[in-house]
Amino acid sequence: MLNQTVQGVCVPALGFGTYLLRGDDCVSGVAHALALGYRHLDTAQGYDNEAQVGEGVRRSGVVRSELFLVSKLRPSNYGRAEAATLESLTALGTDYLDLMLLHWPRDPDSVRAALEGLTRLQADGAVRHVGVSNFPSAMVAAATQVATIFCNQVEYHPFLAQTRVLAQAAELDFLVTAYRPLAKGLIRNEPLLQKLAAEYDKTPEQITLRWLVQQPRVTTIPKSASPDRRRANFDIFDFELTANDMAAISGLARGKRFVDPEGAPVWDA
Repeated sequence: MLNQTVQGVCVPALGFGTYLLRGDDCVSGVAHALALGYRHLDTAQGYDNEAQVGEGVRRSGVVRSELFLVSKLRPSNYGRAEAATLESLTALGTDYLDLMLLHWPRDPDSVRAALEGLTRLQADGAVRHVGVSNFPSAMVAAATQVATIFCNQVEYHPFLAQTRVLAQAAELDFLVTAYRPLAKGLIRNEPLLQKLAAEYDKTPEQITLRWLVQQPRVTTIPKSASPDRRRANFDIFDFELTANDMAAISGLARGKRFVDPEGAPVWDA
């Protein structure tokens, strides 16, 4: 398992995402992912599955200290960040979160209040690190005036460059976590990724995940309800892409964004 190190902290580069996983599919999926070796788990208040994630952890038997557990604060809870985060801890059955993110930007006062609340929890040990999700770089810069930002979780895959976010992460030493890493399956039909998959005896999905985790300060959290795909997604640590391969994959970027809801911020170009 590769790790990324930011701010002196090691984080497993490959995580297991739980978006849209509910009920026993979520419980069994988390337990299976942990049995395979995943140690980075991602959930959110907005996913309505924190209790199932916690149950999956309990069923797995994996010791809590081995996990990097992430959740996200629902925007409607920014005004009650401390109480809402404690509710997440109860649902997850844990005493602390390794990382709590603000799920989406809101107005500056709401963001400030939420970050201040999370910083107080950080001082108490209930939250070890504080971060944001779906924040363009200007909003991250503003957030750093309130709290030490450990991570920005954003949509990132071969068809969507995150040049400014990555540059800011290098400058400020924070993590970039890539969600929607497989571009809703579009990477499967990309000729370059098919070519590299044949050369490395891997799949286009495995090539893409390897490209992500091989970048400094980048982690990724693919989600799958399929045990076989969870296993395949984890099988990316026995090869390494060349610098030319990495550059070629980066050259596929064409501004393709899948997550752009009404009210989204003005994204970095």
